[in-house]
Amino acid sequence: MRRVATFLASSLMAAACTSTAQVATAPEGSASGPAAPSTAPGSPAAADGTPVGGTVVLRGSDGSDTADVTAVRIVDPAWPKDQFVSPAPGMRYVAVQFRLRNTGTEPFNDTPGSGAQLIDTTGQRFSSTYADTAAGPSFTGSVAIAPGDTALGYVAFEIPLTSKVAKVQFALDNGFSDDLGQWTPA
Repeated sequence: MRRVATFLASSLMAAACTSTAQVATAPEGSASGPAAPSTAPGSPAAADGTPVGGTVVLRGSDGSDTADVTAVRIVDPAWPKDQFVSPAPGMRYVAVQFRLRNTGTEPFNDTPGSGAQLIDTTGQRFSSTYADTAAGPSFTGSVAIAPGDTALGYVAFEIPLTSKVAKVQFALDNGFSDDLGQWTPA
């Protein structure tokens, strides 16, 4: 069942990645610090991504949902929370903590695990997996976020032991928005 869910999630993410996506990588101002200089999506500086810990403003598919999204931290490796779920032989878990703050005027529902991807240094993309890790509380499905409210949780990925994390990406609307945030590890 887990393989079917992973296959379906991977298929949905592959369909969501189109050439019309705009990568938003410039950090925006946050409550904890001043705004960083803005970089236009698609520029050479933007292609590398915002450092992990930075905040990116993202919009949903229809433009009505907006959120400040932060890739707070990457835990690599992320150990399983219990003995019942573990990565396959030759694989490991990596957990990325995301913070989503609804900056719109209407509540919105999203599934953060469906909107996240991890990319290694070879360019291989990994969709999230449904695994609780010892890193902390997971986004285990859909979250409803009221205007001004924040949701915080980890998204887990199962990647080869030999892979090195290069980038993390996130898009609203279960990954179907063309507005894409991208972060790089420090």
